[in-house]
Amino acid sequence: MEAIHEFIKWLNGYLWGPPMLILLFGTHLFLTFRTRFIQRYIFKGIKLSVTKDTDSDGDVSQFGALTTALAATIGTGNIVGVATAVALGGPGAVLWCWLTGVFGIATKYGEALLAVKYRVKTSDGTMLGGPMYALERGLGQKWLAVLFCIFASVAAFGIGNMTQANAITNNLSQYNVSPYLTGIILAALTGIVVIGGVKWIARVCEGLIPFMAIAYVLGCLVILIINAQYVWPAIVLICKSAFTPTAAGGGFIGATIMTAARYGIARGLFSNESGLGSAPIVAAAAKTKNPVRQALVSATGTFWDTVVICLMTGLVVVSSVLSNPAAAEGISNGADLSKMAFAQIPVLGPIVLTFGLLTFAYSTILGWSYYGERALEYLVGKKGIFPYRLLFVIAVFLGSVASLEFVWDLADGMNALMAIPNLVALLLLSGVIVSETKKYLWEDRLDEVSDEPIPTIEK
Repeated sequence: MEAIHEFIKWLNGYLWGPPMLILLFGTHLFLTFRTRFIQRYIFKGIKLSVTKDTDSDGDVSQFGALTTALAATIGTGNIVGVATAVALGGPGAVLWCWLTGVFGIATKYGEALLAVKYRVKTSDGTMLGGPMYALERGLGQKWLAVLFCIFASVAAFGIGNMTQANAITNNLSQYNVSPYLTGIILAALTGIVVIGGVKWIARVCEGLIPFMAIAYVLGCLVILIINAQYVWPAIVLICKSAFTPTAAGGGFIGATIMTAARYGIARGLFSNESGLGSAPIVAAAAKTKNPVRQALVSATGTFWDTVVICLMTGLVVVSSVLSNPAAAEGISNGADLSKMAFAQIPVLGPIVLTFGLLTFAYSTILGWSYYGERALEYLVGKKGIFPYRLLFVIAVFLGSVASLEFVWDLADGMNALMAIPNLVALLLLSGVIVSETKKYLWEDRLDEVSDEPIPTIEK
């Protein structure tokens, strides 16, 4: 097992090295220019996200699809991941993380558009879509679709399940809560929701996601108000450090521009999942008049996840280090740095951190349960759904009580391998993205119902 683990870590060094980061960030930039800076329509997308297309085909509302996608993306990466980027890449990593979110909006838009454009439905009316159907129907590359689904179904048990459950357990252990008790309760709560499929998941996420995100942001704002005299210096330091080498001292380690960019971009990508191909799976289930409407709604997910929440976390961490550099001296672990930052504020800080970690991690489990289920359904059909749900719930318990370094590393590798076929679809079908955008958005026909038939398949 040790040899396998070492091989996976070696492979991850290549999979998440500069070529992958350049490919992902390059795709963000490419699609930004191809869509004429689709980011400028973000507030239109926010408005559409709370508008119901009641007469449209789909399983869940546009808002339900958005919150389910946000459930999967808003996780421990928004808190611990950002702190890790600062710990290893210096304060400049926050800006690179933020820029990844800004440009990643275009990629998330393209993913969702293709998912709705090439979606299919089963004989019972269930909508299915995502990169696998874009690869199969749009490019005629079923073998790439199969590879994507294999990687996604495995990744769901890692980044979307066991690692999140483990984060919850570790957080509650400081309050002397038994990992086994946490695991049993968490598995039960997960089982109750996932057994109902996407409609139940969406219903829970519609209530949970806005509440937890608003509560976390408000908590961060209170901390920033208390740290007010350090906020502007933190912003200046973040911007300066992103483009100039950072000297060690003042609670920060020394970091080069490349190091800041590497960790900032990597954490941003892990946080918003733009380019991984996960979020479009649920976007395809949305009730929407045409592909562009849902694409605009889905794009807001990256805005909320990285542009807002990750930025708030970054400002809290950097301003807290500036306010008390001695407390941060020598810390190279993201979890410890986030605890230190939030502990600067008595009572409120630890509460905000604990609440954020618990709710963010649990929501990620729910969102990824749907992604993995749909990937497995593509491979083996509906007969695999119930066994998958059962295994997923068991994995939640195992993740709560086990050491997961191996699982973390395996999940990282699977995520990178997921991204490759999805990026192939995005780049080769970018012409389709542009033509659909021109038809519905640039020609002001967003309210028009698509007349393209949705194929019915047997599953």
